[in-house]
Parts: sequence; C-alpha cells; structure tokens
Amino acid sequence: MNQQQSEARLHALDYWQVIRNRYGVILLSFFLVFMTAAVVTAIMPKKYPGTVLMEIERSSGVTGGGDFYDGVSNSKAMLGSTTFLPTEFKIITSKETLSQVIKKLNLVERWKVANLDEAFTKLERMVDASEERGTDLIKIEVLSIDKMEAKELANEVAEAYTARRKLIEHERVQLAFQTLTHTRKGQEQEVERARNKMLEIVQELGIVDLQASTPFGFTRGGESTGGADSLFMEAQRMALDKKTQVNDFKAQLESIKDKEGESLISAAANLNLLDPKTTSVYTQFLQDQRTASMMETSGLGENHPDIVSLKAGMAVQKAQLEEGVQQLRDNLQDKISMTEKVLENIENITKEQKDASILDRGKYAQYQQAKDQYGTAQEILNKMIDEQERARVVNLMPRKPATIHEYATEAVTYSKPNAKLQLGLGAVLGLILGLGFAFFLEYLDTSVKTLDDVERYLGVPVLAVIPKDVGILHKQSGISPDAEAYRILRTNIEFNRKSADANAITVVSGGAGEGKSTTLVNLAYICAQGGYNTLMIDADLRRPKLHTFFDINNSVGLTNYLTTDLQLEDVILQTPIDNLYFMPSGILPADAAGILNSRRMSELIADVKNRFDLVLIDSPPILGVSDASVLASEVDLTMIVIQHRKLPRSMLLRVKQAIENVGGNLLGVVLNNVDVRSDSQYQYYTSYYTYYSPTNTEAKGKSRPVSKGSESGSSRPSPSVAAVSASKKSSAKSSSKGKGLDDDQY
Repeated sequence: MNQQQSEARLHALDYWQVIRNRYGVILLSFFLVFMTAAVVTAIMPKKYPGTVLMEIERSSGVTGGGDFYDGVSNSKAMLGSTTFLPTEFKIITSKETLSQVIKKLNLVERWKVANLDEAFTKLERMVDASEERGTDLIKIEVLSIDKMEAKELANEVAEAYTARRKLIEHERVQLAFQTLTHTRKGQEQEVERARNKMLEIVQELGIVDLQASTPFGFTRGGESTGGADSLFMEAQRMALDKKTQVNDFKAQLESIKDKEGESLISAAANLNLLDPKTTSVYTQFLQDQRTASMMETSGLGENHPDIVSLKAGMAVQKAQLEEGVQQLRDNLQDKISMTEKVLENIENITKEQKDASILDRGKYAQYQQAKDQYGTAQEILNKMIDEQERARVVNLMPRKPATIHEYATEAVTYSKPNAKLQLGLGAVLGLILGLGFAFFLEYLDTSVKTLDDVERYLGVPVLAVIPKDVGILHKQSGISPDAEAYRILRTNIEFNRKSADANAITVVSGGAGEGKSTTLVNLAYICAQGGYNTLMIDADLRRPKLHTFFDINNSVGLTNYLTTDLQLEDVILQTPIDNLYFMPSGILPADAAGILNSRRMSELIADVKNRFDLVLIDSPPILGVSDASVLASEVDLTMIVIQHRKLPRSMLLRVKQAIENVGGNLLGVVLNNVDVRSDSQYQYYTSYYTYYSPTNTEAKGKSRPVSKGSESGSSRPSPSVAAVSASKKSSAKSSSKGKGLDDDQY
C-alpha cells in the first residue's frame, strides 16, 4: 500500500513538473483562447429578450371519463405527463402558429425578406419556449437586437398560440360530442336487437321467468332452472340425506354389535343412543356402583345390610339396562330397513326426472345467453349516457386552455451574448487546451529530462548536474555556490577514472551551444584550486573560444606547435590563476581533422600527460565534424556535456556510438544548464545552494579572504620552461594527495 501511494505521489509530481516546465505554452494558449473569446463576445450583436410567462391547461373540454373509460384515460395520462410540455413547445414554434404572427405584423415587408418561408425561418431562430423551473409555468422568449421588437414579437407569439389552442380545443370538443352521439345511437340499436332476441327465445321455448321484468333478474353467466330440473335437484338432495342416515345407523349398530353386559351398556350410553328413561337408570346405576365401592373401602363386609340392599337395587337396574339396550338394537335395525326403502323410492324418482331436467337445462341455457347479451348491451348504453351528460356539464363550465400571467416588457439590458459565461468558458477552454498542448509537447519531446534518462539510454553515469546560468567562476569574487557543482564533477572524475595516469580528458558535446567550453574552463579552475597542475588545450580548431574567457590572444598555440618546430614552452601560457595553464588554438587551419590526426598531436598529448596532473582538451561538436572523434581516440577519457532538454535521445546515442567507434573511453556525462528551481527532481542533487546561504557565505568570506591573485584579470606572461617543469615536479605530490584535496573543499 505504501509503495502504491509513493508511486501515485511521484506521478503527481511528474505532472506538476510538466506544468512548471511548460507554463509558458500553457499561459500562451490560455491568453490566446481567452482573448479570442473576448473579441468574439465584443463583436457579437447585443440581443434583448422579450419574455412572456403563461400557464397551459393539461386537459379541458371532453376528457373521457367514468368507470368505463378509467383504464384508457389513466394510461393516456401516464404517457402524456412527460411529453405534454415538449409537445406544446413544438406547437408554439410551429409554422402554423408563427405564420399568424408574421401575417399580423407584416414581417415579410418589415424584415424585407423574399417570402413567408424566409420570415418564418428567421422568426423561428428568435423564439424559444421552455419550462420555468420549479413551477407549472412556461416561458416564451424572443431575442432581437431591437428592444421594442422583442417585446412585440413575444406578446404576439403568446396571443397566437392562445388563439390556436382555443381553436384546437373547440374542434376537439365538437369531434368528441359527435363521436359520443354516433356511438350512443349504435349502442341503442344493439340493445333493441338483444332484447328482441331474448323475447323470441322465451316465446319459442315457453320459458317462464318470474324475474323477466328486469334484465338483471338472474346473475349473468349463472344457471337458470326449470320445474323438472328443480325436482331432479331436490330428489338428489333427499337421496344424499337418506344415504347419510343409513350410514350413520349402520355405524351405531356396528359399534355395539359385539359388546355384552356392562361394556355394551357403557358403549350405548357414550354414543347417546339410549332413550331418556334408560339413560336415567344408567346414571343411577353408576352412582350406586360408586357408593358400594366406597362402603367396601370403609370396611363394611359383603353381608352388611346396606351393601346387600344396594346390590339388590343394582341388579334390578342392570336388568332394565340390558332390556333397553336390546330394544335399542332392534330399533336401529328397523330404522336401517325403513331408510333403505325410502332411499330406493327416491332413486326411482331421480331417474324419472333426469331426462326431463336435461331437456330443461338446454332451453334455459339458450335463454340465459340471450339474457346476458341483452344485459351487457344495456349496461354499456347506460354508461354512455352518463358519460355524455357528464361531458355536457363539463363543457358548459368556462375554461381557458392557456392563461398569460405576465406579458413581455421592454428589456433594460441585453441577455446575449452572456459575457461572463463566454469569458469563463474561454478561460476554462484555454486552460484545458494549454494543459493538453503542454502534455502533448512533453509526449513528443524525446530530449534528456532526467538523470534516469541519461543512465537508461546511454548506460553511463552522470558525473554532475550544472545549474542554469552558471557564470565563469574565476571571474566571480567570494565563495559562489555554483562552484560546488564543479567540485562534485572533479570528485566524480577522480573516482571514476581507473588510474591517476588516465589524466588526459577531452570534453565533447553533440551540438553547438551546449556549454562544453564553459564547463571545461570552470572545471579546470576548480581543479587548479584543488592543487592540480591543470592544462587546458583549445583543440576546437573550427570555433575556438577558450581564449575569450581569459582575454588572451590565440594567434600562437596548438596549430603552430603541430605545424612548426616550436617548443611547448612557446605555446603554453600560465594564467593569473595558480596551477592553471592554457594552450590556445593558434591560427585556424584549412584541414583541422588532418592536423589533429597526426603523429605530432599524439606526441603532444603524451608529453603534457607527463608534465601536468590533469589535461583538459576542448573539442568541436562530435556530430558536426570529425575532429572530436580524432581527439577521443587519442586521449585517455572522454566526457560528454549534454544540455538539459535540448537534443533528442537518438542524437545522444549517436554521440556515444561515435566515441565508441573510434575506440574512445567514455568517462561519463555532465548534465548542463538545468533549471533546478523549476525541475524539483534535481533540487536534492543541488541542495548545496541552501548551505551557501548569504549568512554562511558572508561568514566564510570573512574567514577566508580571496587572494589577490585569484581576482579577475588578464595578462599574458611570457612562456616559461621552468614553470612547465615545475608543474611536472609537483605531479607526484598532487597525485598523492588528489582525493584528500577534494575532501578539504566541502
């Protein structure tokens, strides 16, 4: 999770960095679009509004109603609730409505157009209808460059729409009444036809309907019954009752069939089959039985007079109960026989009435169908009559299909163009366009932007990052924080070269103007300050520049030495800076590459390597001419100076390949002219600027005053062999202390 948050933060910083680097493009795009919007807004004609507020009735006149039409009306209302106002807006701006306005105001002549169609097209563009938010009102707005015309047109459009709406409503009401009247007449004929058919069936079949005075005597869809049918149904009901009785009597007889004695008596009593007299005897018998048991429990013997008397009474009671139960069995058997005979008679009657019932059912089914049709037709007719009367009452009430609540007045200010809106949109669009253009340019930009770009595409280390607008260090007084970048460069060179003997370094670049010569001069100055006997050789025989940094004449130098018999002492000059020597370019030759690619040049490099601790050779751009490639093959190390955000990566790869193709040894890259204040990713690399604050600089300046010899100035001291020899003698000393000198500078 932390890693994802860190990556997201890095992406956000990258986007912000692009904005900071391309803020000029963003501001330019913003300014151009904003000014375009301002100019367009200024030259657009000012249009004044004429606004009318009105209310439209959603339904008037005959609406259709009643229970019969509820389903249709509700479905139409649901469909029309979302499309009603948009439909009315179209009617307001329709040709039929606006043509009335054009004719009434004679707009064809007033606007000097060819015909009615052109006038309609122009007026249609001026009229707009919309819903007033939060209300049931609609707004009709007309825009015109003339205030009075906008007011007049808005009012006339509202009046024309109101008049047309009234006409439409009137026509709709008339059509509705005509439709209802025609439909009612047809339904009355249908009712009469159904009634006549029902009466014909009654007469033909001889059906007697006691409720025939009303068409709703029987329930529509039910069954009508005649005499035979009624007798058949009654016989079936009686047969069912007798079958039930027979089954009940048989079940009672079966429950006491196999029982004897007291169990028989108990079963008969529980089924409530005993007559009241026998039931009373059975109750007394149970009570005497409980009394005798209690006496025996209390200790009385079987021969006790009370017990003997009680048991004698119980014997009589038992005999009576047995007699009653036997009589019950006989009665049940008699009931079963009698009921079965009655059931047999009923079943015979049912068979006789069945055929007659089937015939009556066919007749009454035909009659009931005709009666239902007549009742349905009469019900529909009654509802039509009710609907027609209700619609008549509704339309007698005064109604207005459209009501104007606020007429248009002369506008005080114009509404279009909306300057604030258009300028705001212009600003937003300009900012979006600027950001898009900035990121698009960043996408197309393949130049080196970061340290990772250099190390990823070239595969060599970055030796130093040189800030933007760094001056010539030896011409600055006091302690400058810019010098720290070159001290870092000096230290990295010391650690990255394989041995102290690899001290001949040429500085190259892909193209002109990347700061190669300035980097070499400042590096030489810093190395000389660190105790290195340093020699600068201006080998750029196309456009030499090193002599300008020291105000030295370059008429005698490298080319003179290579083409004549001059000695090194004749062409090497000592600068006003201690330990720093300089060999100018000399007279510019016709064949610079040929002079540099000579044995004399190889001997020169070998000689100065032994005389000085560090030899820095300036060369022309490597992609333009072959001089730099020749030098890269002769020296120990080659250092590339790359200007930040200048050359594409493909060209830098060609620079590296050019060095490697001639057998050069690439030391590393110096990323030059970096705007560390806008590119935050480099601020950590140049954090020494905060260390060299004005307070710290002042304190250091007081403790270590600048020597007079390091001040800016130029002189051309006479060449001295002793001086050059002295540099050789101190070579061992400076080589032994090398890294220690670097440490003293931090």
